[in-house]
Amino acid sequence: MDRGGAMEADPFHNAKEDEHMDAQTFKAGKMKMIQPDSLKDPKLDKLKEVLLGWINESLKAEHIVVQSVEEDLYDGLVLHHLLARFAGVHLTLEEMALTASAQIRKLEAVLEELEKRLEQQDTKWDVSLIHKKDLLATLHLLVAMVTRFQPEVELPSNVKVQVVVLEVSRTGIQSDVQTEVLTEDRRDNAQEVSDTNDPMEQLMDMEVKQTMLNFVNKTMAGVGLQVSDLDQQFSDGVILLLLIGQLEGFFIPLSDFRLTPDSHEHMLHNVSLALSLLADLGLQVSAVQAQDVVSQDVAGTLKVLYALFRKHGG
Repeated sequence: MDRGGAMEADPFHNAKEDEHMDAQTFKAGKMKMIQPDSLKDPKLDKLKEVLLGWINESLKAEHIVVQSVEEDLYDGLVLHHLLARFAGVHLTLEEMALTASAQIRKLEAVLEELEKRLEQQDTKWDVSLIHKKDLLATLHLLVAMVTRFQPEVELPSNVKVQVVVLEVSRTGIQSDVQTEVLTEDRRDNAQEVSDTNDPMEQLMDMEVKQTMLNFVNKTMAGVGLQVSDLDQQFSDGVILLLLIGQLEGFFIPLSDFRLTPDSHEHMLHNVSLALSLLADLGLQVSAVQAQDVVSQDVAGTLKVLYALFRKHGG
């Protein structure tokens, strides 16, 4: 990462082929290493390139430049900034953790907050692996973050790598070669969605959206606003805040939110404020986070609107 030092010649250089396996690694009982042939796969290179671009674009305003997805995330600095950028979580941590113990403490705090929001049943990374610059674990973490926080980012489809799994037991060392999936096949996902969404379900979804749309437009007519796309027009939180104000009969000071949000963080702030107001009003919206609305998740947006509809329109 560019922190005032010299630029690396090759941001994706991987030295894992000759990486020694120290005694502490073996104490864990099991470890994984990407096969050398998989490291040369163009699809893997493309995935690293897209993830690198996503990080740098996300942190452009903070003048943070990452040169390697493997080498630059081990100390927690970049992950901390991404956590603040996409989840609005600002932890009280030292900016530059210079010792290994300080870096591990920072990673523990950051990963704990990230994992609360990634909602993964089985994480394929941990503090130790990220700190040791394990490429496989780092890629799994970044893919999970992109999928959760910015699902519109198009990652290369169906990226897989061959890994050697080494397991230490009393009888010796056992090895096995397995295939590890980094990104899903989008064609399979599209077919699954097509199979599960039968025409009746789609019709019901359309009716619910139309009911919510009518409710919103009837409420906002007095201030001259009209909504035609629930997913997109509510994603920045502005209309949602104005809707709450209209329904509840109070004015939200313009200094409390961004009337013209021009960044993901501003949008996240607005929606977080709206959800906080709903909670204060006793309208609990279960399993919906600000990021869901910002990322134009249809179900999340409808749940928020339905909570208001039940109280004022239903």
